Amino acid sequence: MKILVVDDDPGIRELVRITLQDAGYGVVAAADAIAALMLLDAEQPDLAIVDVMMPGMDGFALTKELKSFRDIPVLLLTAKGALEDKERGFRAGSDDYVVKPFEPKELLFRVEAILRRYRKDEEARIQAGPLEIDRQSYEVTCGSRTLLLPLKEFELLAILASRPNVVFEREMLLERVWGLDYEGDDRTLSVHIKRIRDRLEGLTDQVEIVTVRGVGYKLEVRP
Repeated sequence: MKILVVDDDPGIRELVRITLQDAGYGVVAAADAIAALMLLDAEQPDLAIVDVMMPGMDGFALTKELKSFRDIPVLLLTAKGALEDKERGFRAGSDDYVVKPFEPKELLFRVEAILRRYRKDEEARIQAGPLEIDRQSYEVTCGSRTLLLPLKEFELLAILASRPNVVFEREMLLERVWGLDYEGDDRTLSVHIKRIRDRLEGLTDQVEIVTVRGVGYKLEVRP
């Protein structure tokens, strides 16, 4: 997934870029609306994060342009929290709205929620080496063999497989699979990861869930 970040504040652009790249997204950045529009054909972003208050064309006008170009989902960033500004954003076609200053994790959650809503039919199937994961039937296939996992294990495997060889933090996995309000400890995650590993061992030696000590896990795919 590639995300376009448009903000005239270089500090905000860098913060958003680092946050997104650490989560495994590709990022292309622009300092104003005109520069952003010039990038569209070449970069084909899957989502745009747009600052409202920019010189020249503001974020509301840019949102309309993006929507008319390719119906790109848009998340607006603004220092304003007034109801009328939110209304203007949604009327312009934005998909969500985050007020500065924001927590990087909140930005990620909102990005992920938007992308889930916009997921194309072909993206419901994830390929990771010999594994094919079907998010609609909740089946994992490897060659002629089919694996049916409990829901939490399936969700974990699907997240890891969505970006092979990218490290996912333990806390992020807990929040995405068990929810923001989860109050248990992270041993639950360790137990589920072990169960998935045990199941994969019988399917293929090309895919392995690797522990990155002190950080989290990644799904490693080998030729």
